[in-house]
Amino acid sequence: MPTHHQLILCTCPDRDTADKIARLLVTGRLAACVNILPGILSVYTWQGQVESAQEHLLLIKSSKDRYQALEAAIRDNHPYDVPEIIAVPVEAGLPEYLHWIDSCLSSK
Repeated sequence: MPTHHQLILCTCPDRDTADKIARLLVTGRLAACVNILPGILSVYTWQGQVESAQEHLLLIKSSKDRYQALEAAIRDNHPYDVPEIIAVPVEAGLPEYLHWIDSCLSSK
């Protein structure tokens, strides 16, 4: 059963940036939880060259209705010209966990 929840992926160049963005999203009720996975190696093409960089990956748990504000918050606080911001729909999940996400995002 599809839900309105999303998992948003975002890479950051360092731990400080990752922590800053994660805390901003959670305190702003744009995300219920953000996992920070350190030590990933990204290989990508940038300006016609193959590059690689050590990065931190954010796994952001949120909802479709928060996506636009979440994207804007990341763009405003991210040092990359073109940050990775990819939303993946959550097709199913533990109902209690999905309810917890909703409770964290509510303005109550």
